[in-house]
Amino acid sequence: MVHQYDFLVIGSGIAGMSFALKVADKGKVAILCKSSLEEANTSYAQGGIASVMKQTDNFEKHIQDTITAGDNICDRDVVEKVVKEAPAQIKELISWGVDFDKDEKGNFDLHREGGHSEFRILHHKDTTGSEIQESLIQQVKHHPNIDVFNNHFAIEILTQHHLGQIVTRHTPDIECYGAYVLDNNTRNIDTFLAKITLIATGGIGNVYHTTTNPVIATGDGIAMVHRARGVIRDMEFVQFHPTALYHPGERPSFLITEAMRGYGALLRTSDGKEFMHKYDARGALAPRDIVARAIDNEMKNRGDDCVYLDVRHKDAEETKNHFPNIYQHCLDLGIDITKDMIPVAPAAHYLCGGISVDLDGQSTINRLYAAGECSRTGLHGANRLASNSLIEAVVYADAVAKHALQRLDNYSYKDFPSWDDSGTSLPEENVLITQSVKEVQQIMSTYVGIVRSNLRLQRALSRLEILYRETESLFDRSVVSKEICELRNIISVGYLIIKQAMQRKESRGLHYTIDYPDPCKAGGEEASK
Repeated sequence: MVHQYDFLVIGSGIAGMSFALKVADKGKVAILCKSSLEEANTSYAQGGIASVMKQTDNFEKHIQDTITAGDNICDRDVVEKVVKEAPAQIKELISWGVDFDKDEKGNFDLHREGGHSEFRILHHKDTTGSEIQESLIQQVKHHPNIDVFNNHFAIEILTQHHLGQIVTRHTPDIECYGAYVLDNNTRNIDTFLAKITLIATGGIGNVYHTTTNPVIATGDGIAMVHRARGVIRDMEFVQFHPTALYHPGERPSFLITEAMRGYGALLRTSDGKEFMHKYDARGALAPRDIVARAIDNEMKNRGDDCVYLDVRHKDAEETKNHFPNIYQHCLDLGIDITKDMIPVAPAAHYLCGGISVDLDGQSTINRLYAAGECSRTGLHGANRLASNSLIEAVVYADAVAKHALQRLDNYSYKDFPSWDDSGTSLPEENVLITQSVKEVQQIMSTYVGIVRSNLRLQRALSRLEILYRETESLFDRSVVSKEICELRNIISVGYLIIKQAMQRKESRGLHYTIDYPDPCKAGGEEASK
């Protein structure tokens, strides 16, 4: 089946849905959901969304906090753009029904998180992402120009390659005309043609064994753009959230928001001793890369599986009121956070790199844009400042909408052949796929985690190359399924993380290597990507 739309949105988080709402009055929009509108990384965001909202704060403070957290390799033009446009985007979110908490005086109840010099985090209890997601869903469902396709998995974006032309990374005029999409309801592969395509597929957490991301976060958009010869940058900067609830077997790992440390929670070892002051004067409110490495070091030195977050000294009722979701989830597991310390350990959480885009959200492929976690804007540099991700997503959705609408009438559709699956058959053993996924996750967690080395990276690359060859051979002879496509994608993403980590001959932000432990002496320059 062939579908034809003005705008094709691949992904259904804050970036994808807010873009759709901004352009839907000017054209027909299709939103592809890998599972459903409700299942997106946005839904899992607890802490909040950052914006200058009070008189004691200002743009320059937010800009400097972002650049400092990013280890001084953020793109300042991008940082200024996101910070200065944030208040207007907050107002639009509110107009779409998002309810941010207020104090008894009617002012926004702003939180402060690690790396922030001011209270500037808007939130809805400890379920901010879910509140935003639900509000946008209601707007999307009632817009007559937006069609939602649940259980539709994008396999490849359409370029000249699918018309028989040779496309390389040096081809200057690669264009995107839509995507081949697997309809998981019918098992058919449909062709979606579009004048404009937005990749908003979220994160890559499931490349790792332990992650706070939902199971759908397999880096699909990044892998598709990489195969289409688009530019991918800064993949070495994978942020591990320092405080995911340590509960073996739970997937995804339940996130204990950074706002809890902003609220006053302390990090302790199993014997009750605080330790963050040994690593940074800011203690538990140091940027995430520092906190994650400190926890990792304490766990390894002590041989422990976790450390503990302690909020017992705070008022119990106030704690329950601020963090009702965390309180109830922990209570269901037998942990009363007002009386017990919370076991936590780092987990893969957020990717600071991705599809390289400019200030308008354009990728290096014409007619193809990217926004949200799958994109590399330059905002985060080597480490994301807490709660900057949601605001980046909506600011760039706005930028993409403005740029795309100006060019919509210049584009037309092209005819593409149907997906060719001749000569393929169902995989004889699905265990080949599931086991390979586990192997990729184990390789990445063991060798390409919080602390790296040249030897570990080389070993990971060698192991991954074997899995790559096996998987491509299986893909070529198999009927397409979501499972085998996800495996291909996490292998591609893992490869990109490893290769770009190998290129960076220094420790910087989230990329820490024992071969170049001191960034001041590393002599490394900005890694070429």
